[in-house]
Amino acid sequence: MDSIYSAQNKLKDELGLTKIKVIHNENYQRHGTKSYVHALNRFRFEPTKPGPYLHVDKIRQHGILPEQLKAAVGGIVHTERTLVKQKDGDDGQTAEVTAEDQQNDSMYICEVGIGDPVQKLLLDFDTGSADTWVRSTLEGKAAAHLSHKPFDPKKSTTFQKLSGKKWKIQYGDGSTASGECGSDTLNLGNLSIKKQTIECAAKLSRQFTQGTSDGLLGLAWGKLNTVTDSGEADPQATPVENMIKQDDIPKEAELFTSAFYSSRDKNPDSFYTFGYIDQDLVQKSGQDIHWTQVDNKEGFWSFSSESCSINGEKVDLSGNTAIADTGTTLALMSDDVVEKVYDKVPGATYDWLNQGYIFPTTVKVDDLPEIKVAVGDQEYVIQKEDLAFALTDDKKNWYGGIQSRGMMPFDILGDTFLKSVYVVWDQGNRRLGLVPKIEPTQNLEPPPDSSGSGDGEKGKVEDNKDNPIV
Repeated sequence: MDSIYSAQNKLKDELGLTKIKVIHNENYQRHGTKSYVHALNRFRFEPTKPGPYLHVDKIRQHGILPEQLKAAVGGIVHTERTLVKQKDGDDGQTAEVTAEDQQNDSMYICEVGIGDPVQKLLLDFDTGSADTWVRSTLEGKAAAHLSHKPFDPKKSTTFQKLSGKKWKIQYGDGSTASGECGSDTLNLGNLSIKKQTIECAAKLSRQFTQGTSDGLLGLAWGKLNTVTDSGEADPQATPVENMIKQDDIPKEAELFTSAFYSSRDKNPDSFYTFGYIDQDLVQKSGQDIHWTQVDNKEGFWSFSSESCSINGEKVDLSGNTAIADTGTTLALMSDDVVEKVYDKVPGATYDWLNQGYIFPTTVKVDDLPEIKVAVGDQEYVIQKEDLAFALTDDKKNWYGGIQSRGMMPFDILGDTFLKSVYVVWDQGNRRLGLVPKIEPTQNLEPPPDSSGSGDGEKGKVEDNKDNPIV
């Protein structure tokens, strides 16, 4: 590692690279069920546990043909798999999933610069997608929202429109984000990435306009990019893929890193780096970076995850894989694993209305199980405090940070897992490097962003004096 660190230090000094501070979004209100619905919507997986939300085949009709002709002519009517919610009662009726049903805001956002002169925007960094899109003046009056500073291509001397190229993201509830493309300089912690494709939003469904961020920065592989050219798929390179192409980036620096901390923690200084590893944080862990090869054929940061441990009892998961995704707040695992986890949590139960496992706020830290999840051939602890993700609406229970992945064939290890490790996303060598990053004191006090806590004040819960409060 000495030669790698040496090359990175040289680059860091030459370019003046700095950490990108991760901002804990003050407007974010954590809510367990809404976060789960967001995952259902984004990944379009079929739930295997009962609850209000499910996918159904909905009929879509096009054109203005008379009904008699529509019935006679094939191809006019087709079905789409759509996320819906069941109405109260047992009549089987369903309703549309609205923006209010799901978590549309980001827990973590980061400042980036685009263009010349630089326009600063707050973006959600997402290793589970590959589009870099921004709120823009192409939205017209919709862009003049008080909380957003839309990117204005006309004010950047380095912006070049990419004629014919368009982009569109669509989620399982039918919500979309779309627009036009151009290229410009993207600045990430003083690292300038030239000719980055910037996807400028022109039309957004309400689900995409409610969040605090000004858009998204995709950190998966370009295969997932949605750009088309004259109607044909034309995936664009992600910022890191473009970074790698630049002559000023040595092989040892073809990576980025992430360190997330909880808003419960005393010094929640989360950050990203691009082009170098934070050697102090690695040294603080007391361990060497453990590397695991990544399978990127589907565009995700996918790897083998063939075991987990619950209170030291190993669970064999032969053939299982997982993806690491900063765009998902929860950890989603197989039903068998999830059931085993909550079997070890006092008072835990599956709740239909919340569509997830919950457990009483009176549970003590010491009563929660130690859970480890494998990344490659190494298992890593999930912090106990992150098992208590969010208060339920009645403030009497926690919504668990680990939930069912439904019919998905792989696990999704989101922020619930990622807050326990320092991650090196080594794109140039197609591998993940991890060291543990565990807080010395686990804290079950409701975080400032708990749903319904209001203005950053911590919500009231059942008396829990035996839990350590920091």
